[in-house]
Amino acid sequence: MPGTQTRSSPLVRLAAHAGILPGYVDQTGKEKRKTSDETRRALLAALGIDASTDAAARESLEAMRAATREELIAPVRVVEQGTSAARVLEASAPPSRGRSGPWRLELELEHGERRVSEGPWRGDTMLELALPADLPLGYHTARLTFSAGGSEWVKEQRLIIVPRRCVTPDDLLGGESAFGLVANLYTVRSADNWGIGDFSDLGTLAEWGASVGAEFVGVNPLHALLNRGSDVSPYSPVSRLFRNPIYIDVAAVPELELVPELAERIRSTELKSQLDALRAAASVRYEQVMGVKGLALDALHRVFAERVHGSGDVRDRAYREFVARRGEPLMRFATWMAIAEQNADGADWRKWPAELREHGSEAVRRFAAEHAQRVDYHQWLQFEADRQLEIAATRAADAGMRIGLYQDLAIGTSPAGADTWAFPELFVQGASIGAPPDPYSATGQNWGLPPLDPRAMRSNRYQYFIDLVRSGFRHAGALRIDHVMGLFRLFWIPQGKTGVDGAYVRYPAEDLLGIVALESARHNALVVGEDLGTVPKDVPPALEKWGVLSSKVLYFERNSRGAFKPAMRYPRLALATANTHDMPTIAGFWEGRDIAVRREVGLIASDGDAERAREDREGDRAALLRRLRAEKIIPREQAPDTPAELRGAVHAFLCRTPAQLVGLSLDDLAGEVEPVNVPGVGPDKYPSWTRKMRLDLATITSSDDVRTALRCERKK
Repeated sequence: MPGTQTRSSPLVRLAAHAGILPGYVDQTGKEKRKTSDETRRALLAALGIDASTDAAARESLEAMRAATREELIAPVRVVEQGTSAARVLEASAPPSRGRSGPWRLELELEHGERRVSEGPWRGDTMLELALPADLPLGYHTARLTFSAGGSEWVKEQRLIIVPRRCVTPDDLLGGESAFGLVANLYTVRSADNWGIGDFSDLGTLAEWGASVGAEFVGVNPLHALLNRGSDVSPYSPVSRLFRNPIYIDVAAVPELELVPELAERIRSTELKSQLDALRAAASVRYEQVMGVKGLALDALHRVFAERVHGSGDVRDRAYREFVARRGEPLMRFATWMAIAEQNADGADWRKWPAELREHGSEAVRRFAAEHAQRVDYHQWLQFEADRQLEIAATRAADAGMRIGLYQDLAIGTSPAGADTWAFPELFVQGASIGAPPDPYSATGQNWGLPPLDPRAMRSNRYQYFIDLVRSGFRHAGALRIDHVMGLFRLFWIPQGKTGVDGAYVRYPAEDLLGIVALESARHNALVVGEDLGTVPKDVPPALEKWGVLSSKVLYFERNSRGAFKPAMRYPRLALATANTHDMPTIAGFWEGRDIAVRREVGLIASDGDAERAREDREGDRAALLRRLRAEKIIPREQAPDTPAELRGAVHAFLCRTPAQLVGLSLDDLAGEVEPVNVPGVGPDKYPSWTRKMRLDLATITSSDDVRTALRCERKK
């Protein structure tokens, strides 16, 4: 490629050292796209690395190598329990005129036990210090001290001992396979919610699911959102560490019992009229819902602050324990929320007054002190959301679900949100993540999410990532990791550029997967990797090795001629579904509604292209019927008599596959036609993430059509 230097150039060596890959094979699997020097320089600049000239690149590379040498021991290490790597700590002796001296290794285990060893060292040598062979799983601290000539060097390492794999379906289901429900919680209607599905609805859905044989109920990411304007996508949250309080069921908040007059106001004619309108709306009116809930929750928090906080009762103790456990990240999040709702410049912290842009500034500390009640309010919201989610999980378990809630961890967070404000050192602000060009998008996709800096993650000893995974597993029996390839590599696009100018950046996959496996074991929960799209060849074997289930989607499982694969061609370690939130429902696919929508929003350029898409879809429908007939699910190659029977036939096919888990979309069970999301267009063209279900929960759970579509016996 013109403008690309030779492999031995300082720029290329520096980029490789920083994890920027030299190129990638496109989605065809044939064409190699090379990373340009312009892209290398732009991404290195985003990382704060000077590569403006060859001399600067050479100097930056040497500085990075020198910093590594000065570490003496790596700041963090993730190793599998029982391996040779878990029995040795590698260290570099410090440079010293004394050339030799004693070393002391103090190993503090996670539960507090300390073990000490000592010995001599000589300068300019590598040491392999023995570690105990019986180290338990967990997060331990190795503190190494070198002494020589009156000088002392002390370095610490977080030593993370992990299991060889995640918890698998075999562990939870005893060799059986299972099906579950997958729902977008915000779309759920019920007679009691306030215009958006809530945690009480989730518990009801889980109980019904268990009654029809489902072992899990999956939901969209429940991450914190602003709940206004275009900031409603669950995949672009302001924080992935904390949850969206819009899902709180106000009527289930314990403080309501302490103030009968407030309960009476909630039942008033005026509020009932507002709630009836919000429930009847065809789409979720986030801002109005949060406005009404916010008033009620604010009043309930005042009751908590006046009557519960400091009382020493069970709820007060639970709150104090929650705040202590979530620690500084919760305080920073709550402070960001308080500033965001009161700042005239809005919720984008990058536009706030300079003194408020740094979480540790004196101005921020002063703000938090002056608005202590409001900061506490946002901490209390997280506490109550966590409590209600736990109740939903308990209802699922009590109803007999062996897996229970199945949560979703989004790939990234908003560049203007709480996480990037609270942990700015971890995020790259001069680039965003996305996808490279493909036949559907000549310029690729820019998701507008800032990437995590792999070097900063390591310096942070993976604490932010650990907290992310723990939050995802909390009260869950399974966790879906969105775009799981991001644990291996992410496509970075320099600021102001398109996907044509992007490049892949490598991440420490073995370390991250090891942490996922450790938290999976601690929470006794499964892990599903969303591995759709362009998948590097090293990803599938790594996921299999770590016990991570692959995602298999009916629409994509075809051979080179477009025929749907036989059921037995699906892998066992997988979650099989008909579609995802980015794809049409079964009814929408069958009717071609997705084609009409894509034409309406401009993703299909002309009426002629739309007509060709409809012709292709006719072939897709015929191919699906041939597969269903070949599997003896339908008696002939023609559509069943009713739409519900067609959806049931598709579900019967999925449940015939060897996949250990099958996810049945609540939208498909209920026959929804409209998509919840149209990727690649803004809210001005399509109101993604707002469409509600046509039927409420009571109707769905008693519908004969839904029972017909639920054609999936418990799999053995």
